[in-house]
Amino acid sequence: MSAGRVRRYPSDTTDAEWRLIEPLLPVPACQSPAGGRPEKHPRRAIIDAIRYITDNGSKWRALPADFPPWQTVHGFFTRWASTGVAEHIRDQLREQVRVRAGRNRTPSAAAIDSQTVRAAETVSKTSRGYDAGKKIDGRKRHIAVDTMGLLLVVLVTAANMQDRPAARTLLALLRQTHHGIRHAWADGGYSGVLVEWAKTTLNIVVEIVKKIAGQTTFVVLPRRWVVERTFSWITQARRNVRDYERLPQHSEAFINWSMITMMTRRLTRGKSQASAT
Repeated sequence: MSAGRVRRYPSDTTDAEWRLIEPLLPVPACQSPAGGRPEKHPRRAIIDAIRYITDNGSKWRALPADFPPWQTVHGFFTRWASTGVAEHIRDQLREQVRVRAGRNRTPSAAAIDSQTVRAAETVSKTSRGYDAGKKIDGRKRHIAVDTMGLLLVVLVTAANMQDRPAARTLLALLRQTHHGIRHAWADGGYSGVLVEWAKTTLNIVVEIVKKIAGQTTFVVLPRRWVVERTFSWITQARRNVRDYERLPQHSEAFINWSMITMMTRRLTRGKSQASAT
């Protein structure tokens, strides 16, 4: 671990996990051509603090004292959220997981879906809404995953945003960031003009996986179960059980960090879990 801090929380990185994450972080400002002040706190302590907040769902001001000051950690979190650092780490790790599983590095198919979650009082009225179907006041998470359930794109909106219009933005982002995607599975909520729009505009075939005739209880449906499982993974991190973030992009960042933790653990499973002190 970083000097002066002993690994003590389940969310802390192991040495093996840190070896995966460290090379994917941006170069510190002091090492860039533009220059800057040296960072006072080790990057690993910053990452561990972000993972602690993600996993435990605590308030920033309640960050344990053995981490760097919460203001410092929050500063890194917001800066990395705005510059796409979490997305970069997520994408690089996903490629490693896919290769290890014998898949192509980049996917050609995806599944999309949405999840409505309650919003805390910290979420502003301008970025929240009421989902009449779910009877929830909060936000909605729209995600695209590969066939292994690994996150490709996440978009957080007010809960009153309908799936079809949100899917246009989601699929456009998917096409922009993952050029090889040609096929996407979705539920009946995405049927209609969206299917033709995606085909003609983005060259993505959206296949609707319909419910079984007469279905009244939960049934595992082909392709759709993969993205539903991903929502389960995401909400294993307590910060994601509800939405607490003032900005939707911070909600997206916490979802990305929860997937990053899941993938680093999967990639290092069975390796030495010893940590430096």
